[in-house]
Formats: sequence, C-alpha cells, structure tokens
Amino acid sequence: MKVAEARLMQEPDRSFIVYHETKSFTRWHRHPEYELVLINKGRGKRMIGDHIDRFEENDLVLVGSYLPHEWLCDEQYFTGDEGFSGEGTVIQFRKNFLGDQFFSIPEHKNLNHLLDESGRGILFTRCTKEKIISLITRSFEKDAVDRLFILFSIFQILSKTKEYKLLSSPGFMEPFYSEGNEPMQKAIQYIMQNFHNEVNMKEMLEITNMSNTSFCLAFKKTYLMTFKEYLLKTRVGYACRLLGDQSMTISEIAYESGFENLSNFNRQFKRIKGVTPKQYQMLVENT
Repeated sequence: MKVAEARLMQEPDRSFIVYHETKSFTRWHRHPEYELVLINKGRGKRMIGDHIDRFEENDLVLVGSYLPHEWLCDEQYFTGDEGFSGEGTVIQFRKNFLGDQFFSIPEHKNLNHLLDESGRGILFTRCTKEKIISLITRSFEKDAVDRLFILFSIFQILSKTKEYKLLSSPGFMEPFYSEGNEPMQKAIQYIMQNFHNEVNMKEMLEITNMSNTSFCLAFKKTYLMTFKEYLLKTRVGYACRLLGDQSMTISEIAYESGFENLSNFNRQFKRIKGVTPKQYQMLVENT
C-alpha cells in the first residue's frame, strides 16, 4: 500500500510551521516533521497507524515523524454551498529545527521520550489538552518571535504531562531511529519492505551478520519483543489498514499481509487485536 508524502510549505524566515487548515484534510499520508494536530471544527474517523477511532472538535494529537495518519470528516462537512466546512490547526517541526542537540540535553529527557512515543501517535486529554489548545489558539494573534515562545510553553507542558494515550500498536510501520544500532536497523528495514513475503531467521542472520543467539538477544533488547512477534504485529498492522479500506476480501487481505493461509491470519489477528478481522472491520464501519 502506498502512503502519500504530503508536505506543508515552510516560509523561509520561519523555523517551524503553524498552519490553519480550512480545506479538506489530507488523506492517508506521512511526512518527516512531527505534527501537533488540533481539530477546530469537524467530526469523523481518525486513523493513526493501525488505530481507528472517532474524533470530534478539540481533538488534539501529536503525530510522530513519518507515522501515517488521516482525519476524515463525516459526509455532512462536505455538503453545503461553501464546500468543506471543517477546520484544523497544525504545528509542524523537525526534531533538529532548534539544533541537533536541543532535545538531547538532560533537561529535555522527558520531552525527548514523549517525542519518541509519538511514533505511535499521542492523544492528549484533560488539563493538558485544554492548556495546549489555549496556547495554539493564541499563536494566531502573535508574531514569529512570540509563536516560538508559545511553542516552548507547549514543550514545557509536554515534558511534564501524563495525561495522554498512545494510539497505534508498536508494530505498525513504526520508524526506527535508534543510533549506533545498524544491524537492527537493517533488520527492521528488511521486515518493513518484505513483510508481505516470507521472512525467515536465516535472512535476518545474513542481513545483520550475527549469530542466531546474538540476533535474538539484541532484537528483543531493542524492540522489547521477539523477531517473530514483531513480524506478526507488522503484518497485522498492515492488515488493519486494508480492512479499513474495505476494498479487498478478508482472504485477499490475509495473503496481501504475508499470511500463508486464512485460518492462521484469523488466529493471529484475534490474538494481537482481541477481535477477529471481520469483527474489526465491523467496528470500523460503525465508528
């Protein structure tokens, strides 16, 4: 499945982007920037990785770099004389927009951890959401310098909050950023590019130039799960997206996602997601 890469234009005299979206929200896409998304007006389906849920006004989510995502408003927001009637606000920034070391200093340990977790998508709640929404709303009235310090205020809130929920499962096309771990990066890249085909341990050992024992220990230490479990979760995550599209049969989705037969797909899907593929598809239809 091809994921579109959509980019907002950054003004040459700005180090990050604040954008008010009044046109139809971009469909399933990704980008290198981290993105804080506020829905000012609208309701519908929100997809972050393999997580699908409803969203309403004041929905606030932090999307990590290259994490596929989409907000799709209900049909009522596409009718009427004025066309699309939804509204959103996004703040986009790259991790190095303040220099390569800004998020790595000891004082930003918690903030850096939160940015890492945003690779799964983060939904903010309660007081944290209210405070950040207030700051985002104020930013439109400010000049470039004031907007920067408002962003710093948002970072301060993010570094201290526990009022959030992780959305996507760890195995859904997640980015792999760990530095100094080239063998594991090669392994994950190979899985992401070939999960729909047979992927076996022999290939992993050849790619990483490691022994069976060393590879298994290193993989589990890095990703907190075995190679086989990571591969399964990647396949199930991809299947979730295809089930949401509803353009293929469940049998076709099973084979497209890398499963050898339908019964194994049904069994593994239910073990990981807690529902059968058919039940998951019905949940998507009813959200």
